[in-house]
Amino acid sequence: MIFQKEYLDLVLVPLGLLIMLSYHLFLLYRYFQHPHTTALGFENNDKRAWVERVMQAEKKDISVALAVLSSNISAATFLSSVSLTLSSLIGAWLGSSSNNIFESKLIWGDTRASTISVKYISLLSCFLLAFSCFVQSTRHYVHSNYLISMPDSNIPIKYVEMAVIKGGDFWSLGLRALYFALNLLLWFFGPIPMFLSSIFIVIILYYLDTNKLPLHRYTAPESPTGKRAGDIISGKATFIDQHQRECGLSYFLLTDSI
Repeated sequence: MIFQKEYLDLVLVPLGLLIMLSYHLFLLYRYFQHPHTTALGFENNDKRAWVERVMQAEKKDISVALAVLSSNISAATFLSSVSLTLSSLIGAWLGSSSNNIFESKLIWGDTRASTISVKYISLLSCFLLAFSCFVQSTRHYVHSNYLISMPDSNIPIKYVEMAVIKGGDFWSLGLRALYFALNLLLWFFGPIPMFLSSIFIVIILYYLDTNKLPLHRYTAPESPTGKRAGDIISGKATFIDQHQRECGLSYFLLTDSI
């Protein structure tokens, strides 16, 4: 039996996708079980501290926080527009192209029309997934914008943290979909470039996703008098409790004398 070049797609392409999926499953395990070892967990720790400081600040001082959220919204909106534009171009190209340049005999792999259609559909699916994730990221950032800028509110900090962190998670998912799209784009030039790019992308992502720095333990901010906010609150509670005991003792002595 002679080994044909079309068989490379049946071996290298699933193997490359398996490498990418296995790495992201491993990253997902580390993210939930050992978040401090991932860059996502390190960033989420900073985001929680940032939200806590923003919610403790006065409403007139939240313009910087709103500007930060606006920059994230702009970036997510831009990438969602790019993903949708590329999806439209691929759909138009798939529906109108008759003589495809990727069917050349110079490409070492399966160049049949059915395989080319599978490549287009796979690439289109990745761009559509990226578009959906970036739209959801924009949605959560806009929601956190509403929560932070709401006047005279007693919104729990946990709600704002959840909105900001979910926006970042969808942002990361959108980027991962673009990484898969880049990998599938190289499949048009053959299964060998696609397989090599899978290994190269996993190596680069492992370097970028690994965190070796310890998580910083943020302390309560200090007041203008030099005391921390938690110390002030505990001091007020101690004063109130002492005042209540003194009032109770005075009432007891007064009733005893009567």
